[in-house]
Amino acid sequence: MKTSAVTNKTRISNKAIAVLAILSALIVYVIPIAALEEKQKMAYNELTPDEKRVIINKGTERPFIGEFYTHKDVGTYTCKQCDAPLYKSDQKFESDCGWPSFDDEIDGAVKRVPDVDGSRTEIICNNCGGHLGHVFTGERLTDKNIRHCVNSISMSFIAAETESEYETAYFAAGCFWGVEYLFQQEAGVISTRVGYMGGKTDNPTYEKVCYENTTHAEAIKVVFDAKQITYEKLARLFFEIHDPTQVDRQGPDVGTQYRSEIFYVNNDQKKTAEKLIDILNEKDFKIATQVTKAVPFWEAEEYHQDYYKKNGGTPYCHFRQPKF
Repeated sequence: MKTSAVTNKTRISNKAIAVLAILSALIVYVIPIAALEEKQKMAYNELTPDEKRVIINKGTERPFIGEFYTHKDVGTYTCKQCDAPLYKSDQKFESDCGWPSFDDEIDGAVKRVPDVDGSRTEIICNNCGGHLGHVFTGERLTDKNIRHCVNSISMSFIAAETESEYETAYFAAGCFWGVEYLFQQEAGVISTRVGYMGGKTDNPTYEKVCYENTTHAEAIKVVFDAKQITYEKLARLFFEIHDPTQVDRQGPDVGTQYRSEIFYVNNDQKKTAEKLIDILNEKDFKIATQVTKAVPFWEAEEYHQDYYKKNGGTPYCHFRQPKF
């Protein structure tokens, strides 16, 4: 009887361990999926059930049948969920693996995360977090010795002759959490990243910017489709979502990192910014915004990116007020 009791206890213990293991896996795997589903509801393209199975639920389409497996047209591959540009056609190569293969990505477009299988590296869209596939190294299939193995269903394609005109703009308007949130609501904005600009040191961190007087401003990098939205419209948004008359602060946030500044990448952007400042000064706003030639943009830590998308809520010190 003792032996039977011990055996039963062992079985119960083993079952308990198995249940805990399953629950742990669900916590690791299901919660990120739920977060992605919430993101999709917020602003992204509607997905078909098959697309959702791969992009949201991290499935894999069958090999050798994907739309882009043998695709050779010239242009840009974009994220099916959010339209962010991912790969250029000249980065694609034939690997005979059954899925589209790329040996490089558009700078900052793809994020690498450990796969739940514990061995592979998953790749996701850096803008929306949608599942793309996996990345492999050491296969020596190209000189770059890297292979992005991507599901066709995770991508769309824009042919070169009809390709949108993507441009970049940089703005500093106080705490970059709220600034990014409001720019993300604009149609024509392809992607955003928050970071630091205009300082005297390289590779700044949030702690250094706050406590070591690096003179950086909290800034936002905006990639936008110039065929859908103009730089002037973005600049007008910039002036209307913060108080451009304040110096080295925005509301309760005080410090040089919270200053109002536009970092222009060309003379057209500079002229637009100066024109809008003149208009506002004529309205007696006494604009304190600095207009500066763009300098290196240093991406902020990942926990700052998409802050309100990840954590919920709305900005506490940024909201739109018409000024023009």
